[in-house]
Amino acid sequence: MADYVIAPPPQAAIPVAGGGLFPVRRIYCVGRNYAEHAREMGHDPNAEPPFFFSKPADAVVTGGADVPYPTRTENLHHEIELVAAIGTGGRDIAVADAMAHVWGYAVGIDLTRRDLQAWAKKAAKPWEVAKGFDHSAPIGALVRAETVVTPLKGAIELRVNGDIRQSGDISDMIWDLPHVIAELSQYFELFPGDLVMTGTPAGVGAVVAGDRLAGAIAGIGTVECRIV
Repeated sequence: MADYVIAPPPQAAIPVAGGGLFPVRRIYCVGRNYAEHAREMGHDPNAEPPFFFSKPADAVVTGGADVPYPTRTENLHHEIELVAAIGTGGRDIAVADAMAHVWGYAVGIDLTRRDLQAWAKKAAKPWEVAKGFDHSAPIGALVRAETVVTPLKGAIELRVNGDIRQSGDISDMIWDLPHVIAELSQYFELFPGDLVMTGTPAGVGAVVAGDRLAGAIAGIGTVECRIV
């Protein structure tokens, strides 16, 4: 056993439907991967290849736990997303081989300090404070890839206090999951335990303390949390 000088931090993990835990190594996120969302954020969806940012593994919130409203923001936004969990690592993965690297899928919410993101964009600064804060990645239970019939299409929806805020289809992605994984693997060597959050459809908006968020993707599952 390693002789650590302090106690090692706990391993971030996501529950698996049917039992077990999936350990989380890194969380990669794709920006502006749905055309209507790109437009609502003031961008041309045809102008650029996929780009990536990240969240720390311990940003994961599971089991429908409460999410504290983060500090230093007055404009916290929800972004419902398909999450792919990598089970087989690799580098320079071919598009045709990409889906074989996926262990399972889940529904996630990319919480965003939108005012800090706007400041970062304007000032040409990194996005970490806007995207990678504590409790910024609520994620539902993982389902094994072999149980998912159509992982490249399916209705995706987020409700806040029962009202629909976001509604679309996974097939509306500008860059589908195989292309996202292939492109990502050219920037980073992927490893088992990595998560890929694949972008959000239009309809992002603010949430406040007391709001209940409920997301779902057909054939994948659900995610829930309450902002406190």
